[in-house]
Amino acid sequence: MTDAILSERRHLINLGYRLLGSLAEAEDAVQEAYARWYALSRPKQDEIASPGAWLTTVTSRICLDLLGSARARRERYVGEWIPEPLPDPAEGSTADPADRVTLDESVSMAFLVALESMTPAQRVALVLHDVFRYSFSEIAEITGRTPAACRELASAARRRVSASAPPAALAVHHAGVVRDFKHAWEAQDIPALVGLLDPGATFTADGGGLVTTVLDPIEGGDRIAEFIVAVATRVPGDFTITERTVNGRPGLLIENDGVTASVYAFDIAGDRITRIWAVRNPEKLRAWQ
Repeated sequence: MTDAILSERRHLINLGYRLLGSLAEAEDAVQEAYARWYALSRPKQDEIASPGAWLTTVTSRICLDLLGSARARRERYVGEWIPEPLPDPAEGSTADPADRVTLDESVSMAFLVALESMTPAQRVALVLHDVFRYSFSEIAEITGRTPAACRELASAARRRVSASAPPAALAVHHAGVVRDFKHAWEAQDIPALVGLLDPGATFTADGGGLVTTVLDPIEGGDRIAEFIVAVATRVPGDFTITERTVNGRPGLLIENDGVTASVYAFDIAGDRITRIWAVRNPEKLRAWQ
């Protein structure tokens, strides 16, 4: 029984991260779900036909509660809030395999940011149904709503995703655009950067009030190009840019004197970068150290 229970951990971490956009919060939610399981008497545990389904239900409800309180916390957050970026485990992550998040389109930064615009119930319904393939009857039991209501929640959430996320560029093409961006940035070539950025591109940074960064999004390819070149010229010490996988898509790791300073994720449409998310909050970069 114990091995079977513990084998659910990776699934629960994957679920929690997609629901919360934070690996740290996902781990806390999963830990709480396990604590509630072990608080049950052995007869109560034996009455549960599927411990895995029980843990999924409890974890989902914990996440639903956390999402409700997260809105209030993020209203007090300094600057913009961006989901925690994740590296590819193959690129040197030391995370326990049971704690690794499977990297696919459902953890792309664009998708996670779109989830942030939803109500907690919409987010839970969409992730459980579209990503983890739970039926609306099962989601209804988790959320305390009717299957029809859960279906409508997922449908509304799906419309939000479609409206905010353009079709993803092929990974190989995406990588080429990011590589060209890296080379232009290293060369401090503003015209080349402007050529790679959509005229209406948006740059959003997350420092959490712990490090210096812009508090409001920067709009416009020319303004973004000028800003990031200024960043590179003002940073003391050795400034290096490395191509890395960020949430399953090509991105960049920025280091100052060998210490992780920020992680950049990109959204690309055609041959142009439409959105850049720069995570600088050190509390969200622990997986990159």
